[in-house]
Amino acid sequence: MVIADLPGPGGPLELHVLMLQRAARLAFAPAAWVFPGGRVDPEDHRGDLGQLCAGLTDHEASAILDVPRGGLAWWLAACRETFEEAGILLTADLISPKLAAVRDQIAGGRTTFSETLADHQIQVNAAGIHEVARFITPVGSPRRFDARFFVAAAPHGQVAQVDGGEIVASVWVTPHDALARRAAGQFEMISPTVLMIEWLGRHGSGADVLSATAERRPYSQVRVLDPEATYRAVLPGDDGYEGAAQDVESGWVRQ
Repeated sequence: MVIADLPGPGGPLELHVLMLQRAARLAFAPAAWVFPGGRVDPEDHRGDLGQLCAGLTDHEASAILDVPRGGLAWWLAACRETFEEAGILLTADLISPKLAAVRDQIAGGRTTFSETLADHQIQVNAAGIHEVARFITPVGSPRRFDARFFVAAAPHGQVAQVDGGEIVASVWVTPHDALARRAAGQFEMISPTVLMIEWLGRHGSGADVLSATAERRPYSQVRVLDPEATYRAVLPGDDGYEGAAQDVESGWVRQ
């Protein structure tokens, strides 16, 4: 999730999140509005991860994700997917000429994302990318995933540019407006996306989100109200959480 405090309709800054619309032809979540993201590719598991990522070691990243090693690959993948789908590069130090060169090289297929970072001595701002949730699809689902959700502030001066392939549109939207559009049938979202939008809505600003996520709070398990009808995912503190079903969603969010 890429977030920013942007002017609202009334003028004051409000928390916004970047949402992308998937192409209607895709088999999974066609035409749905999502956050930038995708799978961890083999190229993300590089031996020089520590040189490509600033502010977080592989040992620290692996501990956060509770994996033996290679956890930093998730941070690199989050940066790569955000760049590939939205044209935003979550780096520690970036100037415009480097950004243009990176886009040109990758778009031309002449090199990989991580090789381009290494060539231009660009580092991912791993310290500014925080893991906040994990969702695993239930056994028996036609398409299964084990997805980690991350949040980061949008770098100053960068403009979202969708790839025009898997992603066909983008919009900066407040959590309230995203939920209102969904209720009006204008903004299709899958359950984990809805829950994360609601989670963002609990914070007043981007600074509040990043301050909370930097604490790396323990996970809270997602539960589901009325799974056969309204199917509303809830977290501790939400009405009905204590009596909600615990075995429907395999999801955990750091509150």
